[in-house]
Amino acid sequence: MIFSLMMVSAQDFTDKARLLEDASSLDPLIAAAGDKKLVLLGEASHGTHEYYVWRDIISRRLIEERGFNFIAVEGDFASLYKLNQYVKNTEGAGKSAREVLMSLNRWPTWMWANEEVVALAEWLRKHNDALPQKEKVGFYGMDVYDEWHSKEMVLEVLKNTDEASYYYAKQQYNCFEPHKGDSWQYAHAVKGGKEDCAAATARVVEFIRSNREALGALTDDAYFYLLQNAIVVHNAEEFYRESVASKGAASWNSRVFHMFETVGDLLALYGENAKGVVWAHNTHIGDASFTSMRNTGEKNIGQLKRESLGKENVFLIGFASYRGKVIAGSNWGAKMEEMTIPRALRSSVEYKLKKTGLDALYLIFDAEDRKEENLKVMGHRAIGVVYNPQFDRRQFVPTIVPLRYDALLFFKETTALKPLHR
Repeated sequence: MIFSLMMVSAQDFTDKARLLEDASSLDPLIAAAGDKKLVLLGEASHGTHEYYVWRDIISRRLIEERGFNFIAVEGDFASLYKLNQYVKNTEGAGKSAREVLMSLNRWPTWMWANEEVVALAEWLRKHNDALPQKEKVGFYGMDVYDEWHSKEMVLEVLKNTDEASYYYAKQQYNCFEPHKGDSWQYAHAVKGGKEDCAAATARVVEFIRSNREALGALTDDAYFYLLQNAIVVHNAEEFYRESVASKGAASWNSRVFHMFETVGDLLALYGENAKGVVWAHNTHIGDASFTSMRNTGEKNIGQLKRESLGKENVFLIGFASYRGKVIAGSNWGAKMEEMTIPRALRSSVEYKLKKTGLDALYLIFDAEDRKEENLKVMGHRAIGVVYNPQFDRRQFVPTIVPLRYDALLFFKETTALKPLHR
């Protein structure tokens, strides 16, 4: 199936649109999603207030009412683990969520260092304080970035736990010299003929997996932290190397498989009956096989989890807006700005939903929506951390919406995220 963006006359969603006013408006959504093993919550940008707020509201209800065990987000593992320590009130926890999040310094800081996440984290801390330690809800980054921090954490934990293990890992990681701290420089060096470090990073992961007894002083949480940081280092090596060596889907999929596997590791950590919530961009959680991503061989977490766990165990919720404000950068590493998002294209699902006349709504897709006569390709806006409103029309991903998602939240006009750093 080849996807292309075209003018469409898709089904009218007015009759099935549910008004979104407050948490109680979500009762049908929670009923539909609450018995799943994974609920994946998207966003159409990385800088929109409403997306964070409503993901928070949905997550709280899933945790309180349906017993979900963790939230995994599109963020750095090592840095955000400090927030996990805070919400669980474990050893080394910071004094407040704000303090922890203010310490984040890798661009784009606003994705997690914002008022919206502070509110969720403080709620999680209060919720967890009433629970036994083993039942506390966790908060984890699942991305492949910040790999040098993860390498430092592997060595730090091993140095404080088992000297022989520390020296072994340190010897393996010496492979990255003289490119310490710069993965792009390392990847270009490999492309130029330097031997890669894939085998070395794999040996560290395998060593930690095979030597749990030697690391017996570590709690299960601390051991998971150690192992996961080693996995980040290993998978990041592949991601950067593939990014430089290939122009195809290999680097994208390398990052995707890391996040997919991390969510699986978290389900295993929390036990046989574990249930998790995932926060990531729509391009990661909405099934890629029903978008133009399929044309280039790009996969994502939503697709892979449907395939591995079964569609009946996964619930994918997308987010969209017609126009508004957003926090983004004009290029990678640029100063964050509040930008204006123009009106959506007439060929988009956003335009179709604006025609309902509701300021905020959601849809739950069913068998009727998925009948062949109702399956039309529509544009669906996707804004990243880098954005230029002048070229907004390029941001629309051709999509079969009722198959890409199980539900979709829509806001006619959105406002910008509230960053902690200014």
